[in-house]
Amino acid sequence: MTRVALKMLMGDRLKYAGLIAGILFAVTLIAQQASIMTGFIQRMGSFVRDTGSVDLWVMDPQRRFSDDQKPLSETALPRVRGVEGVSWAVPMYRSWLRCRLPDGTLVQAIVTGLDDATLLGGPPEIVEGSLEDLRRSGGVLVDADELGGKMRMVRGGEGPLRVGDRLAFNDEDAVIVGTFRASKGFFWEPVVYTTYSRAVRFAPPERKVNGFVLVGVREGEDAAAVGRRIEAATGLRALTRDQFEAHSTNFLLTSTGILANFGLAIGLGFVIGVLVCGQTLYQFTLDNLRHFAALKAMGAGNWLLVRMVGAQVVTVGAIGYGIGLGAAVLLGRVIVKAGLAFYMPWQVPVLSGVAIGAIGLLAGSLSLARVIRAEPGMVFKG
Repeated sequence: MTRVALKMLMGDRLKYAGLIAGILFAVTLIAQQASIMTGFIQRMGSFVRDTGSVDLWVMDPQRRFSDDQKPLSETALPRVRGVEGVSWAVPMYRSWLRCRLPDGTLVQAIVTGLDDATLLGGPPEIVEGSLEDLRRSGGVLVDADELGGKMRMVRGGEGPLRVGDRLAFNDEDAVIVGTFRASKGFFWEPVVYTTYSRAVRFAPPERKVNGFVLVGVREGEDAAAVGRRIEAATGLRALTRDQFEAHSTNFLLTSTGILANFGLAIGLGFVIGVLVCGQTLYQFTLDNLRHFAALKAMGAGNWLLVRMVGAQVVTVGAIGYGIGLGAAVLLGRVIVKAGLAFYMPWQVPVLSGVAIGAIGLLAGSLSLARVIRAEPGMVFKG
């Protein structure tokens, strides 16, 4: 009977194609929007992940996420170093500063200043030059992917920046001594690395300039326990890498409307799938009601009819799901090449599969109710 059900399904090619198209569109929309949202979530903590082997991040208690501007006073560093269990502690500068390119173009950049002595917390991959080149006069590292992008010169002849070109941050001279690659961040501004003292010199004069204190705990000490000691002794917030990443992500998710916007888009894909597939499958059932009635007249029970409709729904759902997921992946590649956020972990296909299963169940239930109520005698009516 499954073969008969599939022949009935594929006999009307227009409705068959419509059913697959409805599922395909729903899967593509759900998987694509969920992957874009996951990509944004992944970017929210990218800077924290890229910084490397740091046991604790010490910051102002009011700092809401990694790039929030809540600097510490210069006294924070010695106070943290004096807490029991702290092996080492170094400062890190991070803030938005105005950058002038060689042709006069102005861009906003996120400047990260590393401890002059250790250069701890540098980018994960150096493309040209080395981290030690930051110790050269005016040295800065620029994101290799931004040389021809957001830091491209547009006045007096277009062209990407190169190692050796000179920049200016708030009228302080700098020179590009190398390039790096790092995970894409949540914000669009290009990232520049330099030393802490130079970053402070680039910045406008302020009483507080220290962005973070990066801490390593002594061997055998528990990082969370040391963090609690730092908080008790200094009144600052001390978080492990995972805690800080989760802290940043939670704030941006709940405060920017990302969850609401992408949740609405995902829900819209589900509703469209239910409406399109439900209406098309119900119309298909009405067109074939006489065939189902004939099967009933020949002794077919309701359970057999349930299996037939179920086979039709599963077939359409599986084909639409496979094509839709493939379309979402292809669209994702285009999105990534455009520099936008897109990340599809295994949970996204599972979520899409569950959604399509629910769509198939709801659409199939509408059809089954009509099939089960069909009278066997209607096949004999003129």
